[in-house]
Amino acid sequence: QVQLLESGGGLVQAGGSLRLSCAASGLSFSRCAMGWFRQVPGKEREFVAAISRRGSSTYYADTVKGRFTISRDNAKMTVYLQMDNLKPEDTAVYYCAADWAPLGDTAPNSPREYEYWGQGTQVTISS
Repeated sequence: QVQLLESGGGLVQAGGSLRLSCAASGLSFSRCAMGWFRQVPGKEREFVAAISRRGSSTYYADTVKGRFTISRDNAKMTVYLQMDNLKPEDTAVYYCAADWAPLGDTAPNSPREYEYWGQGTQVTISS
C-alpha cells in the first residue's frame, strides 16, 4: 500500500521559514518524480514545486521561485520543501504527490500526472 505522509506544517509569521517533509512507503521511490502542491478552500490545487527522480531537475511555480527549495533523499524515501520568506498568501494545505512513470528525468507540474497523494499538512502564515 502506497503511503505519503507529510509533516512540518504549522503557523509562522510572515518572513519566517518552514520545512515540510513527505515520507513515502510502498512504492519504488527512486523511480518516482515528486511534487508539492497547495490548495486553499474554493480554489483548485496549484503546483508549487517538483523534482525529478534522480533530483537533477527541479521546477518551481513563479510565485515561490527564489523562496522555496525542493529536495529529496532517495535513501530515506523522503522529499522536502524548504520554505523561506513566507508570505500570508502562502497559506494553504500543502500536499505531496508521486508520479510513478515520469517522462525521463523530469517532473510534471500538472496534478493530473500524479498518481499518489498524501493527506496534506496545513501551513498558515500570519501577517
